[in-house]
Amino acid sequence: MAGLPLARAEFYESIGSTNDVVAAWAAEGAAGVCLAAADEQTQGRGRQGRSWHTPPGSALAFSLLLPPEASQPGRVSGLGALAVSEALEALGLVPEIKWPNDVLANGRKLCGVLPEAHWAGSQLQATILGIGINVAASSVPEAASLSFPATSVEEAAGHPVEAASLLRSVLECLLAWLPRMHQAEFLQAWEQRLAYRGQPVQLHSGSEPVVGVLAGLAADGSLRLVVDGAEHTYPAGQVQLRPLVDRPGN
Repeated sequence: MAGLPLARAEFYESIGSTNDVVAAWAAEGAAGVCLAAADEQTQGRGRQGRSWHTPPGSALAFSLLLPPEASQPGRVSGLGALAVSEALEALGLVPEIKWPNDVLANGRKLCGVLPEAHWAGSQLQATILGIGINVAASSVPEAASLSFPATSVEEAAGHPVEAASLLRSVLECLLAWLPRMHQAEFLQAWEQRLAYRGQPVQLHSGSEPVVGVLAGLAADGSLRLVVDGAEHTYPAGQVQLRPLVDRPGN
Protein backbone atom coordinates (compact mmCIF):
# COMPACT_ATOMS: atom_id res chain seq x y z
CA MET A 1 0.00 0.00 0.00
CA ALA A 2 3.08 2.23 -0.09
CA GLY A 3 2.44 5.64 -1.59
CA LEU A 4 -1.36 5.51 -1.37
CA PRO A 5 -2.99 8.47 0.43
CA LEU A 6 -4.27 6.43 3.38
CA ALA A 7 -4.43 7.91 6.87
CA ARG A 8 -4.26 4.43 8.39
CA ALA A 9 -3.89 0.89 7.03
CA GLU A 10 -3.99 -2.33 9.06
CA PHE A 11 -3.88 -5.96 7.93
CA TYR A 12 -5.22 -8.86 10.01
CA GLU A 13 -4.62 -12.58 9.52
CA SER A 14 -8.08 -13.32 10.94
CA ILE A 15 -10.83 -11.08 12.24
CA GLY A 16 -14.58 -10.99 12.73
CA SER A 17 -15.55 -8.06 10.50
CA THR A 18 -13.37 -5.40 8.91
CA ASN A 19 -16.39 -3.06 8.88
CA ASP A 20 -16.56 -3.35 12.66
CA VAL A 21 -12.84 -2.54 12.97
CA VAL A 22 -13.21 0.62 10.90
CA ALA A 23 -16.36 1.61 12.80
CA ALA A 24 -14.36 1.42 16.03
CA TRP A 25 -11.67 3.65 14.53
CA ALA A 26 -14.33 6.18 13.52
CA ALA A 27 -15.75 6.16 17.05
CA GLU A 28 -12.24 6.96 18.31
CA GLY A 29 -12.08 9.99 16.01
CA ALA A 30 -10.14 8.62 13.03
CA ALA A 31 -10.14 10.90 9.99
CA GLY A 32 -9.09 10.56 6.38
CA VAL A 33 -9.33 7.40 4.29
CA CYS A 34 -8.53 4.42 6.53
CA LEU A 35 -8.17 0.78 5.48
CA ALA A 36 -8.67 -2.47 7.39
CA ALA A 37 -8.02 -5.67 5.43
CA ALA A 38 -8.06 -9.33 6.47
CA ASP A 39 -6.95 -12.67 5.05
CA GLU A 40 -9.78 -14.40 6.92
CA GLN A 41 -13.07 -12.83 7.99
CA THR A 42 -15.39 -14.92 10.15
CA GLN A 43 -18.29 -12.54 10.78
CA GLY A 44 -18.48 -10.59 7.55
CA ARG A 45 -21.91 -9.54 6.39
CA GLY A 46 -23.69 -8.69 3.20
CA ARG A 47 -26.96 -6.97 2.44
CA GLN A 48 -30.19 -7.92 4.22
CA GLY A 49 -28.37 -9.61 7.09
CA ARG A 50 -26.65 -12.26 4.99
CA SER A 51 -23.24 -13.55 6.05
CA TRP A 52 -20.10 -13.23 3.93
CA HIS A 53 -17.39 -15.64 5.06
CA THR A 54 -13.86 -15.12 3.79
CA PRO A 55 -11.79 -18.34 4.02
CA PRO A 56 -8.06 -17.86 4.65
CA GLY A 57 -5.76 -17.57 1.66
CA SER A 58 -8.51 -17.37 -0.95
CA ALA A 59 -10.24 -13.99 -0.98
CA LEU A 60 -10.05 -10.29 -0.22
CA ALA A 61 -12.01 -8.71 2.63
CA PHE A 62 -11.44 -5.04 3.37
CA SER A 63 -13.23 -1.95 4.63
CA LEU A 64 -12.60 1.73 4.16
CA LEU A 65 -13.47 4.70 6.32
CA LEU A 66 -14.48 7.40 3.84
CA PRO A 67 -14.41 11.18 4.31
CA PRO A 68 -17.64 13.16 4.96
CA GLU A 69 -18.02 14.17 1.31
CA ALA A 70 -18.65 10.51 0.44
CA SER A 71 -21.88 10.46 2.43
CA GLN A 72 -24.43 9.91 -0.36
CA PRO A 73 -25.52 6.29 0.32
CA GLY A 74 -26.73 5.53 -3.19
CA ARG A 75 -23.43 6.45 -4.78
CA VAL A 76 -21.14 4.82 -2.19
CA SER A 77 -22.12 1.33 -3.39
CA GLY A 78 -21.34 2.40 -6.92
CA LEU A 79 -17.94 3.72 -5.83
CA GLY A 80 -16.88 0.31 -4.57
CA ALA A 81 -18.39 -1.66 -7.44
CA LEU A 82 -16.91 0.65 -10.08
CA ALA A 83 -13.43 0.49 -8.53
CA VAL A 84 -13.53 -3.32 -8.44
CA SER A 85 -14.80 -3.43 -12.03
CA GLU A 86 -11.99 -1.24 -13.33
CA ALA A 87 -9.40 -3.33 -11.48
CA LEU A 88 -10.85 -6.49 -13.04
CA GLU A 89 -10.85 -4.88 -16.48
CA ALA A 90 -7.09 -4.38 -16.07
CA LEU A 91 -6.89 -8.19 -15.78
CA GLY A 92 -8.72 -8.61 -19.08
CA LEU A 93 -12.18 -9.35 -17.66
CA VAL A 94 -15.45 -7.76 -18.73
CA PRO A 95 -17.26 -7.31 -15.40
CA GLU A 96 -20.80 -6.05 -14.91
CA ILE A 97 -22.32 -4.32 -11.90
CA LYS A 98 -25.54 -5.88 -10.67
CA TRP A 99 -27.29 -2.98 -9.00
CA PRO A 100 -26.87 -1.95 -6.33
CA ASN A 101 -23.77 -3.67 -4.98
CA ASP A 102 -22.54 -6.83 -6.73
CA VAL A 103 -19.89 -7.30 -9.39
CA LEU A 104 -20.40 -10.12 -11.89
CA ALA A 105 -18.16 -11.96 -14.32
CA ASN A 106 -19.80 -14.20 -16.92
CA GLY A 107 -23.11 -13.60 -15.16
CA ARG A 108 -21.84 -14.88 -11.80
CA LYS A 109 -21.12 -12.91 -8.64
CA LEU A 110 -17.52 -12.55 -7.52
CA CYS A 111 -17.72 -9.40 -5.39
CA GLY A 112 -20.10 -7.85 -2.88
CA VAL A 113 -20.07 -4.28 -1.61
CA LEU A 114 -21.63 -3.16 1.67
CA PRO A 115 -21.83 0.55 2.60
CA GLU A 116 -22.74 1.42 6.18
CA ALA A 117 -23.59 4.79 7.70
CA HIS A 118 -22.85 5.17 11.42
CA TRP A 119 -24.72 7.88 13.32
CA ALA A 120 -24.29 9.57 16.66
CA GLY A 121 -27.80 10.86 17.21
CA SER A 122 -28.61 13.01 14.18
CA GLN A 123 -24.92 13.48 13.31
CA LEU A 124 -23.32 11.26 10.67
CA GLN A 125 -20.28 9.81 12.38
CA ALA A 126 -18.81 7.69 9.61
CA THR A 127 -19.36 6.29 6.13
CA ILE A 128 -17.85 2.82 5.84
CA LEU A 129 -17.46 0.81 2.66
CA GLY A 130 -16.89 -2.94 2.98
CA ILE A 131 -15.78 -5.00 -0.03
CA GLY A 132 -15.41 -8.75 -0.40
CA ILE A 133 -13.88 -10.36 -3.50
CA ASN A 134 -13.67 -14.07 -4.30
CA VAL A 135 -10.12 -14.42 -5.63
CA ALA A 136 -9.50 -18.19 -5.72
CA ALA A 137 -12.00 -20.94 -6.49
CA SER A 138 -11.79 -22.14 -2.88
CA SER A 139 -13.49 -18.90 -1.76
CA VAL A 140 -16.75 -19.72 -3.59
CA PRO A 141 -19.38 -21.24 -1.26
CA GLU A 142 -21.30 -24.40 -2.10
CA ALA A 143 -23.96 -23.76 -4.72
CA ALA A 144 -26.73 -24.96 -2.38
CA SER A 145 -25.98 -22.12 0.04
CA LEU A 146 -26.11 -19.37 -2.58
CA SER A 147 -29.00 -17.11 -3.54
CA PHE A 148 -27.21 -16.17 -6.78
CA PRO A 149 -24.58 -18.08 -8.83
CA ALA A 150 -21.00 -17.25 -7.82
CA THR A 151 -17.50 -17.47 -9.28
CA SER A 152 -13.99 -16.22 -8.50
CA VAL A 153 -11.55 -13.88 -10.17
CA GLU A 154 -9.15 -16.71 -11.01
CA GLU A 155 -11.93 -18.83 -12.52
CA ALA A 156 -13.08 -15.91 -14.67
CA ALA A 157 -9.56 -14.88 -15.67
CA GLY A 158 -8.28 -18.40 -16.26
CA HIS A 159 -5.01 -17.80 -14.41
CA PRO A 160 -3.70 -17.16 -10.89
CA VAL A 161 -4.18 -13.67 -9.46
CA GLU A 162 -2.08 -12.11 -6.72
CA ALA A 163 -4.51 -10.85 -4.10
CA ALA A 164 -2.36 -8.01 -2.76
CA SER A 165 -1.84 -6.62 -6.27
CA LEU A 166 -5.57 -6.79 -6.91
CA LEU A 167 -6.24 -4.97 -3.64
CA ARG A 168 -3.85 -2.18 -4.58
CA SER A 169 -5.44 -1.86 -8.02
CA VAL A 170 -8.92 -1.58 -6.49
CA LEU A 171 -7.73 1.06 -4.03
CA GLU A 172 -6.03 3.10 -6.77
CA CYS A 173 -9.25 3.10 -8.81
CA LEU A 174 -11.39 3.93 -5.79
CA LEU A 175 -9.18 6.79 -4.64
CA ALA A 176 -9.16 8.20 -8.17
CA TRP A 177 -12.98 8.22 -8.30
CA LEU A 178 -13.54 9.38 -4.71
CA PRO A 179 -13.23 13.14 -5.38
CA ARG A 180 -15.36 12.75 -8.53
CA MET A 181 -18.15 10.54 -7.21
CA HIS A 182 -20.69 13.39 -7.26
CA GLN A 183 -19.93 14.25 -10.89
CA ALA A 184 -21.83 13.10 -13.98
CA GLU A 185 -18.85 11.13 -15.33
CA PHE A 186 -18.94 8.88 -12.26
CA LEU A 187 -22.60 8.01 -12.81
CA GLN A 188 -21.94 7.43 -16.52
CA ALA A 189 -19.03 5.06 -15.83
CA TRP A 190 -21.19 3.12 -13.35
CA GLU A 191 -24.18 3.02 -15.68
CA GLN A 192 -22.10 1.80 -18.64
CA ARG A 193 -21.26 -1.33 -16.65
CA LEU A 194 -24.77 -2.07 -15.39
CA ALA A 195 -25.85 -5.67 -15.79
CA TYR A 196 -29.21 -6.20 -17.57
CA ARG A 197 -29.45 -2.64 -18.90
CA GLY A 198 -32.22 -2.53 -21.50
CA GLN A 199 -33.41 -5.99 -20.42
CA PRO A 200 -36.49 -7.17 -18.51
CA VAL A 201 -35.85 -7.65 -14.78
CA GLN A 202 -37.67 -8.30 -11.53
CA LEU A 203 -37.30 -6.24 -8.38
CA HIS A 204 -38.10 -8.08 -5.16
CA SER A 205 -38.70 -6.01 -2.05
CA GLY A 206 -40.71 -8.29 0.23
CA SER A 207 -44.00 -7.78 -1.57
CA GLU A 208 -45.06 -8.71 -5.08
CA PRO A 209 -42.11 -8.46 -7.50
CA VAL A 210 -42.05 -5.50 -9.84
CA VAL A 211 -41.36 -6.39 -13.48
CA GLY A 212 -39.94 -3.84 -15.91
CA VAL A 213 -37.09 -2.95 -18.23
CA LEU A 214 -33.91 -1.67 -16.61
CA ALA A 215 -33.37 1.82 -18.02
CA GLY A 216 -30.34 2.99 -16.00
CA LEU A 217 -29.52 5.05 -12.92
CA ALA A 218 -31.00 8.17 -11.37
CA ALA A 219 -28.71 10.96 -10.16
CA ASP A 220 -28.66 9.60 -6.59
CA GLY A 221 -27.79 6.05 -7.68
CA SER A 222 -31.38 4.76 -7.55
CA LEU A 223 -32.49 2.38 -10.29
CA ARG A 224 -34.62 3.62 -13.19
CA LEU A 225 -37.13 0.99 -14.28
CA VAL A 226 -39.73 1.24 -17.03
CA VAL A 227 -42.91 -0.45 -15.80
CA ASP A 228 -45.92 -0.63 -18.15
CA GLY A 229 -44.52 2.20 -20.22
CA ALA A 230 -43.84 4.56 -17.31
CA GLU A 231 -40.46 5.15 -15.70
CA HIS A 232 -40.10 4.71 -11.93
CA THR A 233 -37.10 5.00 -9.62
CA TYR A 234 -36.25 2.60 -6.80
CA PRO A 235 -33.67 3.23 -4.05
CA ALA A 236 -31.44 0.35 -3.02
CA GLY A 237 -32.85 -0.37 0.45
CA GLN A 238 -34.07 -3.94 0.93
CA VAL A 239 -34.35 -4.65 -2.78
CA GLN A 240 -33.14 -7.61 -4.84
CA LEU A 241 -32.64 -7.45 -8.58
CA ARG A 242 -32.95 -10.50 -10.82
CA PRO A 243 -33.04 -10.93 -14.60
CA LEU A 244 -36.49 -11.90 -15.83
CA VAL A 245 -35.05 -14.18 -18.50
CA ASP A 246 -32.11 -16.29 -17.39
CA ARG A 247 -28.79 -15.72 -19.07
CA PRO A 248 -25.93 -18.26 -18.98
CA GLY A 249 -24.74 -18.64 -15.41
CA ASN A 250 -27.91 -17.23 -13.78
